Amino acid sequence: MTPAASGDRATAGGPAILEIEGLGHHFVHDGATVPVLRELSLAVRCGELVCLIGRSGCGKSTLLKIVAGFLTPTTGRCRLDGRPIGRPGPDRGVVFQEDALFPWLTVRENIGFGLAGRQWPRRQRQQEVDRILDLVGLQGYGDYLPRALSGGMKQRVALARVLIRSPRLLLMDEPFGALDAQAREEMQELLLQLVRQRRQTILFVTHDVQEAVVIADRVLVLEKDGGRIRKELAIDLDRPRDRGDVRFQACCARLRQWLRT
Repeated sequence: MTPAASGDRATAGGPAILEIEGLGHHFVHDGATVPVLRELSLAVRCGELVCLIGRSGCGKSTLLKIVAGFLTPTTGRCRLDGRPIGRPGPDRGVVFQEDALFPWLTVRENIGFGLAGRQWPRRQRQQEVDRILDLVGLQGYGDYLPRALSGGMKQRVALARVLIRSPRLLLMDEPFGALDAQAREEMQELLLQLVRQRRQTILFVTHDVQEAVVIADRVLVLEKDGGRIRKELAIDLDRPRDRGDVRFQACCARLRQWLRT
């Protein structure tokens, strides 16, 4: 593969900020123990965008919920910047497929809600909201209600509400899955812009192989019956990535083969 041109790829490096070791989790259903994750280990470095893919039910979303602090793992360790994760915190931001906006609040108010609990002067809050509106391409939409926005614009607001807290780690659970093709590509471009400008570290769950190859530095494939990382693929392609490029298609084909077998 051709070496990446300077500035075209995320400059991820250095020590891992997210470390997961021997993680296991199970649910109890009708009195039976159902394992979801088994002895799973992974690490994510600062500024890295890592995608998780796998079949439905393999534990992708469960893993994200554990990292977010919404679930307590049955076994193993999960640490962010060397500190154990035990509950939700401002150092992690989560974006789901559903935007979860407050329909009675304007775009500006929805984004500003992300600053709840911070004793900032009103002017400083307004300036920060304006900055984030500009960052996600929503200038001029601050006074709109969510019902007046397209699906892609709602996801921009949801992303902005998380970004305004400057999370150390951004967790995304199929956030673009409900969008049309054009809106999805626009959101992928926005995400890559965040990686370039802010060195934002992202753990991203998707079922779309092409999406993973477009945005990721590395793609991790979970076993189809859940449990462990089965395969890992580093995407060593220049950005922006051409979906018609032979090397791009080769990466997609390899991932699809791993998912089938």
